[in-house]
Amino acid sequence: MRLLTKTTLYFLLAMVPLLVAAGYLLFRLYSTQINEQADKELVYEEAQWLQYLETATADGTNFILRSPDLLIYPTQDPPTAYPELSNTSGTKARASVQIPYRQLAHVVNVNGITYQIVIRKSQEQKLALVTNITSILLLVFAGLFGATLLFNWVINKRIWRPFQASLQKVRHLELQKIEGIRFEETNIKEFNELNATLNTMVQKIQSDYLNMKEFTENIAHEMQTPLAVALSKLELLLQDRNLNDAQLGTIAQATEALSRLSKLNQSLLLLAKIENHQFEGTETISLAATTQKYLRLFDEMIKDKKLSVEMHVESDFTAMLHLFLADSLVSNLLGNAIKYNFNGGKINIRINNKEYCLSNTSNLLAIDAQDLFQRFHASQIGTDPSTGLGLAIAKRIADTSHLSISYQYDDGFHRFCIRHV
Repeated sequence: MRLLTKTTLYFLLAMVPLLVAAGYLLFRLYSTQINEQADKELVYEEAQWLQYLETATADGTNFILRSPDLLIYPTQDPPTAYPELSNTSGTKARASVQIPYRQLAHVVNVNGITYQIVIRKSQEQKLALVTNITSILLLVFAGLFGATLLFNWVINKRIWRPFQASLQKVRHLELQKIEGIRFEETNIKEFNELNATLNTMVQKIQSDYLNMKEFTENIAHEMQTPLAVALSKLELLLQDRNLNDAQLGTIAQATEALSRLSKLNQSLLLLAKIENHQFEGTETISLAATTQKYLRLFDEMIKDKKLSVEMHVESDFTAMLHLFLADSLVSNLLGNAIKYNFNGGKINIRINNKEYCLSNTSNLLAIDAQDLFQRFHASQIGTDPSTGLGLAIAKRIADTSHLSISYQYDDGFHRFCIRHV
């Protein structure tokens, strides 16, 4: 859940009860004010009727008055000190609708006779007024609530804009372009602290990256020289006629180990350069043309194993690749298809504009796709002294070139397919 959404939800959880409580309080206060006003009118009206009653009964006659809203009649009940005010309901004249009333009931002694006075005032207009005011309040509260949400969203979007900008920079951060990354200062203290920390982190990453890159290149180049010297010396020893067969075998084994170490060093250096994005895709490469080139280069190996090669090109598969990476990608896949094939085996290559698929027969069973592209996994297959980095290199080339590479075993064929992401 986004932070803005979560803060809005918390804001709603806090505001809704407050608005409901405020609305209820306003309703109660308004209702109380209307009742107080109605009570004053009832008391004033009673005082007017008492004056009239004193005058009308001055000669000792009884007074009786009955109407829907006024009752005055003699009673045996004892007089009460104060009028009793209450809410009641009654039926509207010529209708069966119940309407609310505010009622005053008072027992008084006038000229020696006890009278019951009951005065009622209809609250129908009050009810309609309260309903209208409640509707208005609800509309006002809804408008305020909506406006508050909108303002809160706009303000939060504006406040969090520096954070979003920093986040976009982090998302698109690339090691080879990290030198130009700079997180700007804002007018918010917390974001300034975050950006200052990110700037420090970027500088540290850049420094470590440059040191590691320099170290990797230096160590790889420095290793190549003594390896080349050692290999050349061993080759000279192999030409010495005074050595016996056992010594020649030992030297051959050492030469083979050093040769494998040299290839491993070159492969690791290539992997490091690929992962550091040191090969920029500058042109559109045809994998069909690259495959045909390497089929010609590997022609002797194919003939030695008597392999049958079928290549079907429906339409060309192109990708934005560095030429060296395209050669490495195709040569690794085709080289493995030849290396791990059996004599008289098959290699099928199918190419269209959506995918590039290369499949080959082999005595090897299906391989776990999750382990296949891991470094050095290939060295565990068979006895071939490979570096075990061929498929790892192919996977890294695909990952850094907006391509995907997948593996599938089907009916004795190991199939590798490259597609656009």
